[in-house]
Amino acid sequence: MQIIRDIATLHRAVAALKQGGKSVALVPTMGALHEGHISLVRMGRRVADHVVASIFVNPTQFGPNEDFAAYPRDEARDAGMLVEEGVALLWAPDVGVMYPAGHATHIEVAELGADYCGAARPGHFDGVATVVAKLFNQVRPDIAIFGEKDWQQLAIIRRMARDLDFDIDILGAPIARADDGLALSSRNAYLSPEQRKAAVSFPKALQTAAAALANGDDMYETLAKAEAAIIAGGFDSVDYIALADADSLEQLATFRASARLLAAARMGKTRLIDNYPVG
Repeated sequence: MQIIRDIATLHRAVAALKQGGKSVALVPTMGALHEGHISLVRMGRRVADHVVASIFVNPTQFGPNEDFAAYPRDEARDAGMLVEEGVALLWAPDVGVMYPAGHATHIEVAELGADYCGAARPGHFDGVATVVAKLFNQVRPDIAIFGEKDWQQLAIIRRMARDLDFDIDILGAPIARADDGLALSSRNAYLSPEQRKAAVSFPKALQTAAAALANGDDMYETLAKAEAAIIAGGFDSVDYIALADADSLEQLATFRASARLLAAARMGKTRLIDNYPVG
């Protein structure tokens, strides 16, 4: 596996991978890889001839009081995992390559980034959209794969790709979960053993609520019960829990086809997100 850190070398290497009409799938990551990331890589190998992974902890998507400095970083470990999965190329630029001196442009996906995680983390999705657009232009993939765990992010990237005419297929990979149902996340490493055991109350409450909503139960009562169950399970607060249209992210007052239950909750200093399809 090639590890590349400058754009000119990256362009030459990707062009070589594409010779003979071969296709390339991009799996963007911030490192701290786990089985959820590996599931994206495996999907990439199924749908494309070559997989390119990127590792870049993007400072522009972290707020001033968030965990950018503490975010786990272990490139050697991550690279070893990618080698085992047959990744052809790792794109690992530093901040100066991604945002050279004088960088002054950012992308905002209006409305889709305003609510849910966007309300709790102002500017977060502008940073995500900007870095993903740069990755698309740098790697020039045929396919890009993102996990469905961050459903709002996936919806925003799909809209950005349509709006800016990126000729890239955006694929969502199903949420990878631990045996007890907790969605895999790099931030799970922040949880103490006791917190990790209690965190299962989050997906359980959402799964129960999704089933109740699909059964026609009152939305407000169902979401209130889910929030209470999450708090009773050991979480300190719930940032939001909402029923939304899966594509537009419009908040819904009643269940309809293609709805998604979205939620974020905090336990200590750790903020977890999750979502479930409804119906």
